[in-house]
Amino acid sequence: MANRDVTERRRWDAVLRENTVELEKAKVLSEKAEALSEKANLAKSDFLSSMSHELRSPLNAILGFAQLMESDSSGPSPGQKASIDQILHAGWYLLELINEILDLAVIESGRLSISLEPVPLADVMLECQAMIEPQALKRGISMVFPHLAETCFVKADRTRLKQVLINLLSNSIKYNQANGKVSIDVQVTANGRIRISVKDTGVGLSEEQITQLFQPFNRLGQESGSEEGTGIGLVVSKRLIELMLGRIGVDSQVGNGSTFWVELQVDSDPGSRCLISHITAAAVSSPAVLRQRVLLYVEDNIANMQLMERLIARRPDMRLLTAQNGNDGLTIARSAIPDVILMDINLPGISGIETMGILRDDPTTAHIPIVALSANPMPRDIEKGLEAGFFRYLTKPIKVNEFMETLLLALAVNPRAVAPGAPG
Repeated sequence: MANRDVTERRRWDAVLRENTVELEKAKVLSEKAEALSEKANLAKSDFLSSMSHELRSPLNAILGFAQLMESDSSGPSPGQKASIDQILHAGWYLLELINEILDLAVIESGRLSISLEPVPLADVMLECQAMIEPQALKRGISMVFPHLAETCFVKADRTRLKQVLINLLSNSIKYNQANGKVSIDVQVTANGRIRISVKDTGVGLSEEQITQLFQPFNRLGQESGSEEGTGIGLVVSKRLIELMLGRIGVDSQVGNGSTFWVELQVDSDPGSRCLISHITAAAVSSPAVLRQRVLLYVEDNIANMQLMERLIARRPDMRLLTAQNGNDGLTIARSAIPDVILMDINLPGISGIETMGILRDDPTTAHIPIVALSANPMPRDIEKGLEAGFFRYLTKPIKVNEFMETLLLALAVNPRAVAPGAPG
């Protein structure tokens, strides 16, 4: 009996050792698979980031010159204007696709940086309204926005929250009926969160469509329709809201339109603070335009340089100097002492960030505002640039109006600025 017990124990010990070995092997294989998956995700993200950069540079020239032709003082002919409109429409749409695919890749790789902070919802809503109302006007869609108190704050990443709201608002216009309506509502929920709802008067969604709504590249049968899209925007929006510790969803019925909503944490006392019926918008004054300003543009791409030359040529109060690499940029900056420096990042030889660091360490050039104009759109690239000391970080393709506003701001903060009306 004792011998049989010993034999049985040894058999079970052997089985246990064998199982332990198999578990260790499985663990090692699992860790290797996880490491390979992470490596593949990082490689995909890096590839898409690199491709985004390469695509943005030619797009900058295409959209930049098209904007110049559109706003030329002599004005294009009706036929030329129609052609320019098509170039701009296709170019901005291509940029939107690049941004969406890049966003999805970065989120999936786990490398997206979200900065949660108190965000004034009234300001964000006004910015979204200004951006989206021209699109609604073109399609005959009426829009109703809420009037919020300036004391209404949510916990969010401001840039990413605006991205999500613009996506929802754009969809509500795109998939609405002719002469339809979009209503935006803000309420405090029973659990003390803020719910932002976007309601349209479109055809609505079936239960089956709702279950497929947040799947990548699923356009719910709209592929053959006239509306452009990839089916990425809502997926990106969902993941961004979840990264901001919020929720997103939809209530819809076929024939009764759809209401897309997001819920976020309140960053102040919940209740009536967010629900007063009016808001006073402060007037924003533009900085004074100063005369005879010298700009230095450090850029190795000839098309981008020619675009900037054409753009600045419209301003008799500004003069443009150019350099095609960082070392030449340093030489010109030290001799000419420009009022503002525009800097590409990926330069031959020393990079734009290294060039800026040298200029910052030189007492003769340390005061000059330096604006980055880069085809690197990744949030970590923008953060790195701003932390390094750039006054602003603009991504290519540039929007002419946004660029000029930034340029005027940079001129206004230069402590050695020439007063308006003074000789340059």
